[in-house]
Amino acid sequence: MQQKFNEKNRDLIVNINGRLVHRDEAGVSPFDSVVQGGDAVWEGLRLYDGRIFKLIEHLDRLRSSALALAFAQIPSHDEIIAEIRRTLEVNKMRDGVHVRLTLTRGVKITSGMDPRLNQAGPTLIVLAEHKPPVYDRSGIRLITSSVRRFPPDCLDPKIHHNNLIQSILAKIEANRAGTDDALMLDVRWFVAETNATHIFIAHRGILYTSRTIACPEGITRATVLDLCRANGLACSEQDLSLTEIYRADEMFCTGTMGELTPVIEVDGRPIGNGKSGPLTARLCELFSALTAKEGVVVVQ
Repeated sequence: MQQKFNEKNRDLIVNINGRLVHRDEAGVSPFDSVVQGGDAVWEGLRLYDGRIFKLIEHLDRLRSSALALAFAQIPSHDEIIAEIRRTLEVNKMRDGVHVRLTLTRGVKITSGMDPRLNQAGPTLIVLAEHKPPVYDRSGIRLITSSVRRFPPDCLDPKIHHNNLIQSILAKIEANRAGTDDALMLDVRWFVAETNATHIFIAHRGILYTSRTIACPEGITRATVLDLCRANGLACSEQDLSLTEIYRADEMFCTGTMGELTPVIEVDGRPIGNGKSGPLTARLCELFSALTAKEGVVVVQ
């Protein structure tokens, strides 16, 4: 799976601290914390017919991450929503759009990791692109990466930060193996997530997903758990070994960028019959129905 350039995005207008600039002219200072050390937090949002799904939940997580990193200033939800609206309006966007929000600690007076060097900030970047769900709905293939996810005592995954080197290294392994993404384990050898998404498996009619020990508190993951509870689908959050992955009847991954996507193969082994299964299909239908009616209106 490799994303392609979308011609609709050739003349995108990007919002950097309220400045609306063409994508070819957009940039941040070399003294910005995101350049200096990946010192920033981020969220991915999706626009459905003028509404952003789970917007407040995403902004809550953004604020939580910034608080954990002791940002001196954090824009309010209303301030961020106003800039999202401006960005979507200037780009004439309404549907099929993915929004990448980045909030950095801001600009330093000189290079260095000390947050006391940040005397201007924060920096808010709103990047909205025409981008439908990125994965093949017929199913994707994974390999198990050699790169491990950190436990909370090393780096708490509840901080949704911009330092994505672990994920990039895992993705490189997936690319070299000719698969779509990489399954990542924690240091105990239990399944954490993929390099970009959370995972669910189905076995004998019951759904299972990893605990949020070495993976973030996913918004789409939480939505799927809510859908299970609301529709009488049994689901358990627990440690999952690779053996449980290999013997699963179904598997799918979740995330804002790709919504719900079947996983049909792991490490060269077919999952179930190597096709999307009935529980996966049912949850995809329920998720689509939810996104068709819920969300915060940002474009009239």
